[in-house]
Amino acid sequence: MDHQLSPSAQKVQAALAEMGVSCQVVELPDSTRTAKEAAQAIGCGVEQIVKSLVFRGAESGQPLLVVASGINRVNEQRVAAIVGEPIEKAGADFVRQHTGYVIGGVPPAAHAEHIRTLIDEDLLQYPQIWAAAGTPRAVFALTPADLLRITAGQVTGIR
Repeated sequence: MDHQLSPSAQKVQAALAEMGVSCQVVELPDSTRTAKEAAQAIGCGVEQIVKSLVFRGAESGQPLLVVASGINRVNEQRVAAIVGEPIEKAGADFVRQHTGYVIGGVPPAAHAEHIRTLIDEDLLQYPQIWAAAGTPRAVFALTPADLLRITAGQVTGIR
């Protein structure tokens, strides 16, 4: 089935398989760019959508990935306190340069480089969650345990 996936989605599928996550990336006919659109396209709750939000350290220039539940808004001051410097939303070019993907399609792992990752503790309460898989229409289902393993992220409160 991989041959039907776009190159970016195939890249995510291959990386997930390498990391030992047995899941199937699917590309949907409807956009999954926003958490609400993704939940509607998949047929799950918005809270089960994994938002991959890339920020830039205002002083270091380093990328930071915040993996958040679709219903939660990231408290940038709280996140800045966790990482030890102010953060700012990253632009499209910065996101693509550091992750290898476009905004709206950034998966929680399989990036162009290692990116420090914070994981919203609220995601851990759901048996199944859904994340972007390389394009604004590609998604995959995973468990919170898989998310922790593939990201090696730090679980914290982000609201």
